[in-house]
Amino acid sequence: MRVLAEVHQLDGYPVNWPDQPGEWLSSGPLLGSWVAELEGRLVGHVSLSQGGEGDLAPMLWSERNGATRGMTAVVSRLFVAPQARGHRIGALLIGQAVEEARRRGLHPVLDVVASDTAATALYERLGWKLMAMVEQQWSPHQTVAIRCYAAPS
Repeated sequence: MRVLAEVHQLDGYPVNWPDQPGEWLSSGPLLGSWVAELEGRLVGHVSLSQGGEGDLAPMLWSERNGATRGMTAVVSRLFVAPQARGHRIGALLIGQAVEEARRRGLHPVLDVVASDTAATALYERLGWKLMAMVEQQWSPHQTVAIRCYAAPS
């Protein structure tokens, strides 16, 4: 939770701080979660799950590929400690999640808040394809621009 709190303070991720961060990290239909260590310290995290309510990328990918949403896996909850950036930790964590999705015969997808330009730059450097940018209503007073990506085939 300490690393997540550092990332939230510096980058604003997650956009809305969860009431129970531990539950937020492990909620939903998880297929797996991984952490990264650097010099004995926890410095990063990523999850892989089945798409849930509010996940747009699985729907977009399945519509475009004549498949079901169940044929996707959502990469989420990716963050790297500010002091550990520049070591390719984010790319390694994404790679682990993608490898597990493919091992299960699923296509990796993800949604990211459009204002998170560092994350979108990382995904695009790794070859992820932008499927759409959409507005999503998170609450009566909060509309957020979301970028939906699919991993390269």
